[in-house]
Amino acid sequence: MKKTDSPIDCVMPAAGLSSRMGQWKLMLPYQGQTILDQSIENALSFCNRVILVAGHREEELQQRYQHQTDVLVVMNPHYQQGMFGSIQLGVEQVRGAHFFICHGDMPCIGEGIYQQLWQQRGDYTLFPGTTIKGGHPVLLSRVLIDEIVSKPLTGKMKAVINRHDVHYLNMTVPEIYQDVDTPEAYQALLELE
Repeated sequence: MKKTDSPIDCVMPAAGLSSRMGQWKLMLPYQGQTILDQSIENALSFCNRVILVAGHREEELQQRYQHQTDVLVVMNPHYQQGMFGSIQLGVEQVRGAHFFICHGDMPCIGEGIYQQLWQQRGDYTLFPGTTIKGGHPVLLSRVLIDEIVSKPLTGKMKAVINRHDVHYLNMTVPEIYQDVDTPEAYQALLELE
């Protein structure tokens, strides 16, 4: 159920090399499509737009999603310096008062998780998990955007978030932690199908 009163963007970093996987994980098959396709589809089941930040194999992602008007592909030329630069470029495109960040290798996060976070939004960062393990997606207020973009490329998102108010939903569903970083994680994902 998409909200129309305020644009809801999801910044999705998808620029990395997939070095721990040994191959490009985003295009691995999953449920008749790819891991990234499913992650985007899930985000769009609640959000109005996915801001997909590409780097490694950027041209392929541009081409794959060029006709999808609710996916904006942004290029991060500095993707090898870490994910923070991708988040910086992504948040510059955010239109609403709040926005999500969710990784492109987390294809099990459904609409209900986005919705529960959205219902608890406020002037703070909201994680679905706990103080020990936050999980994704993360819901942030746009008041953090200026601070995020002003930091150096080598900055850390955690450092920005921890300077402000943070809340946790204490959800117990495994999907909020299930990223596909290794061959073992991919095998475990396929066993869930």
